[in-house]
Amino acid sequence: MSYKLNAEIREEIGKNKAKKIRKENEIPAIIYERNKKSIPLKVDSIEFMKVYREAGTSNLVDLNLGNENMPVIIKSIQKDPIKGNVIHVDFQKLDMKEKIKVEVPIILHNRDKIKKQPSVLMQMIENIEIECLPSDIPEAIEINVEDLDFNEPIKVKDLDIINNPNLRVITDHDTTICVLNRPVDYKEEEEEEIEGSEPELVKDDKE
Repeated sequence: MSYKLNAEIREEIGKNKAKKIRKENEIPAIIYERNKKSIPLKVDSIEFMKVYREAGTSNLVDLNLGNENMPVIIKSIQKDPIKGNVIHVDFQKLDMKEKIKVEVPIILHNRDKIKKQPSVLMQMIENIEIECLPSDIPEAIEINVEDLDFNEPIKVKDLDIINNPNLRVITDHDTTICVLNRPVDYKEEEEEEIEGSEPELVKDDKE
């Protein structure tokens, strides 16, 4: 699936020009392409955030530059350290016939329906790195954790994506994605520590 985003070529370059663009509710951006000169752009901030929330940094984005459409991914974003809003975007132009390395997000479904209770679900990694053609990039890797059992973690090698001939999983196949643990009763631990501790000897100052 691809997402559509409008953009304009940015003729004005520099910090002051970038500030002016941001005041107009737009975001300065740039497109990188292998062995070619980068292209400065600007995108509407509201439109970009809508696409970014859905596409993330792994899904294909169809960037409309007036008379030209470019297949890109959102390579990275820069945020204001105080306000937290996006102040710059890096796009990477894709060759649809050339493989690319991307990180695909992991989504755990049915967290609130886990049968083994009480329990604590721990997610160890948020993304998996793969290599494939842009048209084969999955939106996300979805895992149903409803039937997860204690001390039987789900690892990368357990995923169906491992057997997909159209892509290569780069992340170590033995990497743990998530595991279900029994909750720790801290109160019981404290009682055991108190019961097992030896009394402290207090010396009499008169001795």
